Amino acid sequence: MSRLDGKRALVTGGSRGIGECVARRFAAEGARLYLAADGTKDELENVARACEAAGGAASYGIFDLTEKGAAEQMVEAAASALGGVDVLVNNAGIRASRPFGTFSYQDFHRVVAVNLRAPFFASQAVLPLMREAGGGRIIHVASQLGSVAARHTALYSATKAALIQLTRSMALELAGENILVNAVSPGPTATEYLKKHAYKTPEERAQRLGTVPMGRFGEPDEIASAVAFLASGDASFVHGHNLVVDGGYIIH
Repeated sequence: MSRLDGKRALVTGGSRGIGECVARRFAAEGARLYLAADGTKDELENVARACEAAGGAASYGIFDLTEKGAAEQMVEAAASALGGVDVLVNNAGIRASRPFGTFSYQDFHRVVAVNLRAPFFASQAVLPLMREAGGGRIIHVASQLGSVAARHTALYSATKAALIQLTRSMALELAGENILVNAVSPGPTATEYLKKHAYKTPEERAQRLGTVPMGRFGEPDEIASAVAFLASGDASFVHGHNLVVDGGYIIH
């Protein structure tokens, strides 16, 4: 497949999980990539090599998106490496899972900074580049928990709901400039984080599986397929949409 031939893509949270799979998929479809993460150099180097093996060039940088100005610096670095940015995938995200009433100010500012402030300002920073190129794609990775409630996720869910609304607001304003803005909302996805941290007992795993009508967790590659679709010409009339990829989680 070569739907993204020649496209220059910035993928945040690109060192592991969904971001890694998005990067590999984009590379396989012909994109040149800039990977950004607050991870290790070794992780990013491994993903960059995998992208190159798949047929796409990749470079990377380490950014702490909780820091003011980091999102703009990230976009500047990507533009310098790629010569511009045609596709921005705002995938980086963090959680703070605890009962409501026990969140700290530190929790709040950290989660909001990464999950909402960073995509907001990264999106603003790429606008001049996309306008100069005659258009582009901005894809926010939100969550099914931006549409439905779950215990201990009030802070995370609030940021993802805001990201979905940001998608709509941006789409309305940018529609006339050939800058298409959409979101993807993954449901429970079998990343290493979920496998290691989310469900510590068989009972917890069974309870969560019971909320997914398809009876299984999603695979990161399935989320990457949705993101690649929205970045491609196949989605040329999809704008302001939140594509939920959750095995039916939110339908009941």
